[in-house]
Parts: sequence; structure tokens; C-alpha cells
Amino acid sequence: EDDRGFFARVWCKEEFTKYGLCGEMVQGSISYNRQKGTLRGMHFQLPPYEETKIVRCTQGSIFDVIIDLRPMSQTYTHWYGVELTAENRKTLVIPPGFAHGFQTLMDRTEVFYLISEFYHPEAASGVRWDDPAFAIDWPHIGRRILS
Repeated sequence: EDDRGFFARVWCKEEFTKYGLCGEMVQGSISYNRQKGTLRGMHFQLPPYEETKIVRCTQGSIFDVIIDLRPMSQTYTHWYGVELTAENRKTLVIPPGFAHGFQTLMDRTEVFYLISEFYHPEAASGVRWDDPAFAIDWPHIGRRILS
């Protein structure tokens, strides 16, 4: 970062492969959300089409959540949430076997994804955002907008 701004690498095949993460991304997507309180998720794809996702908020802010759905994992059914904003420039890497979703914290929020697998409708799955088995502590910001 300097007086002109900044440059940041979002994804590097060599680095991801080195750390045992997915070394290929096949698509990039953008989710634009008009209103604060929009909730999307909790989505994942079933084997053999599991995905690695790289997520960054490029405008506005979100509370981003992942849930570990890998039955043999020590953190099975545990969730993790983080605030991603255009200002903090944090990026979240979501490994295969995790459900993913987010809630917008501001109007006019945009989220950018890199995804390792093409969308396969027959493998698309999800869990409820408010499932008591996970007890996700979503921010209380007024009205939620659900699809």
C-alpha cells in the first residue's frame, strides 16, 4: 500500500497447492444485495462436486458464516462467523465440506466469490440459517430479508 492505493493478490495456485488447498478456481461470481439484512445461505454442494470458495466483500459489509459439515472432523457442526467489509479487505477461504452463508450489514453490499467447482443443481444442498442444531449468533440489525 502506498499513496496511490494498494495491490493485493486474491488467489495464487502455487500458494493454495502448497498449503493443501484447492489449486484451481473455475468461476468467479458476484452477489449484489440491495438491502441491509439480506440473508443468503447456508449453501454447499454434495460430493463429488464439493467446492472451495474464496469470498471477499467489495462494497458494504457482511457477517459471513461457515458451518463444518464434515462428520469425521473435530469441529463437526461448529460454526465460525467473521465481518467482511470493503474497508477491512478481509478474505475468507471456505474449504470443501462447509456450508456457507452471509447476512448483509449495510445497504448496497457486493460480495465477490472465486469457486473451485461448477454449479451442479443435482448436488446443491443447504441447511437452515436458523437451525437450532448450529445456534448461529446472527447480528440483530432489524428486519431479515430471506429468499
